[in-house]
Amino acid sequence: MSRVLVITTSLRSRSNSDRLAEEMIRGAKEAGHAVEHISLKNKRIAFCRGCFACQKTEKCVIDDDAALIAEKAKAADSIVFVTPIYYYEMSGQMKTLLDRLNPLFPSDYRFRRIYMLTTAAEEESSVPEKAVSGLEGWVDCFEKAALSGSLFCGGLTDTGEAERDAEALAKAYAFGTQIQ
Repeated sequence: MSRVLVITTSLRSRSNSDRLAEEMIRGAKEAGHAVEHISLKNKRIAFCRGCFACQKTEKCVIDDDAALIAEKAKAADSIVFVTPIYYYEMSGQMKTLLDRLNPLFPSDYRFRRIYMLTTAAEEESSVPEKAVSGLEGWVDCFEKAALSGSLFCGGLTDTGEAERDAEALAKAYAFGTQIQ
């Protein structure tokens, strides 16, 4: 059994990525994993200042919600980032969080596997490439970790549309069962 941290980054109420994350979480739990879910909704996360103090202290000088998320990420075996695709890239709030997870770099972090679930209005398979590449850049900084899988569910435009997309829900559930 792995400790899995799922971080959803959509700020939209009833978002498609949140609904698919719920189904993915159900799959991961049914596969026997302990799953914790953190939503960035109503979280206060400031931009990284680039001071690099965290590289010496393993703590950020900014006092906001990113510190608790970093602690939870540090203790997880696997981390799943869930984001809508905006302009063919991860959400801005996800990128801001990745920057703020910089205190993990010098730490004795536990995670080894990183996953990504993305949604978008567009359906082409190339849509998530830049978002996945951006996450790979972050993962590359953590030599003990690897990007272990990603799932893209496209063609989801309207709020709540994922709820009616049986195929996307089934894919999200199956993705959850494959998390290690």
